[in-house]
Amino acid sequence: MTARSGGSVDAMRWRLSAAWSHAGARLTLALLWCLHLLPLPMLAALGRALGRLLHAVAGARRRVALRNVQACLSDWSPERQRALVREHFEWLGRSLLERGVLWWASEARLRRLIRIEGDVGLAERTPGRFMWIVPHFLALETAGLATQLAQKRQVTAFYMRQSNAVFDAAMRAGRLRFGQGTVHTRHDNALRLLRDIRQGHAFFNLPDMDFGLKDADFIDFFGIPAATLLAPARMARSLGMTVQPVVAEMLPGGQGYRVCFLPAWDDFPGEDDDHAATRRLNAWIEERIRACPAQYLWVHKRFKTRPPGQPPFYG
Repeated sequence: MTARSGGSVDAMRWRLSAAWSHAGARLTLALLWCLHLLPLPMLAALGRALGRLLHAVAGARRRVALRNVQACLSDWSPERQRALVREHFEWLGRSLLERGVLWWASEARLRRLIRIEGDVGLAERTPGRFMWIVPHFLALETAGLATQLAQKRQVTAFYMRQSNAVFDAAMRAGRLRFGQGTVHTRHDNALRLLRDIRQGHAFFNLPDMDFGLKDADFIDFFGIPAATLLAPARMARSLGMTVQPVVAEMLPGGQGYRVCFLPAWDDFPGEDDDHAATRRLNAWIEERIRACPAQYLWVHKRFKTRPPGQPPFYG
C-alpha cells in the first residue's frame, strides 16, 4: 500500500471514529433528555445505582478518588475512607444523570428544586467588580443556574472544553440557557474574560483544580503541595473586587439542591501576599469539604502536578 493510500485509510478511520463518537454522544444526550422528565426521587435512585456500577467498573477513577481521600483525610480509618469513596460515586452517578434536569427542566421546576440561601442579590446590588468563589462540589452546575435565576447581573466564567464537540455544545447551551452571561475556555485569551469583568459581569470563579503551574504555585491543600491558581487573589486586589463564596449541595432522596451564598469576605486578599491569601482560600475549601466530604470532586487529579523532584502522586 502506498503512503498516500495509507493516509486515506487513516483519514477514513478517523472520520468513522468521529462519526461514531458524535452518534454516541447524541444517543446519550437523548437518554438524559428522556430521564429528566422523571420525578427527581426516581432519577436520584437511578443515579445512585449508576454510581455503584461506576465504582465497580471505573477502576482508574476509583483509585484516584481513594488516593485523594487517603491523603486529604488521613485522620480517617481505612474503612471510613473506602466507605466515603463508595458514597462519593453514588453522588457522582446522581450528578451525571441529573444534569439533564439542570439543562432542560422548565424554569418553574428549577425554582422549585433549587433552594437558595443567603444573600444571592449581593452581586446585583454591588456597583463595582465582583467575584463568586465556587469550589468543585458535585452540584456546581446548580450554583451557576442559581446566579441566573435569582439575580440579574450578567455572569462570566471559565469552563473546561469537552473533547466531544456534541457534548461541548450541549454543556455550553445548558449553562447559558437563560442568556445571562458568557463562558470562556481556559485556552481562550484571558483578555476576553477581563473585558467582561470590566464591562460589569460578575466572575463565577472555580479556584480548586490542577491546571499546571501557569499563573499558579504550590500551595498547601490538606497539607499537600497542590498547584493552585493565584488568580483569585491577584484579580481581587488589582481590580478591587468584592468576593463572595458560594457552596452548592445535592440534597438526599431527590429533594433537590441547596445553594448557599455566604457573607462576602471583607479581608480577602488582604495585604500584598498572594500566597498567603491563596492558602487562606484553600483552608476555607478544606473546611467546606469536611462539612460535606462525599460530594467533593474526589475523582479529579488534584495533585497531578508535583514539585520538582517529587514522584508522581497517582502512581
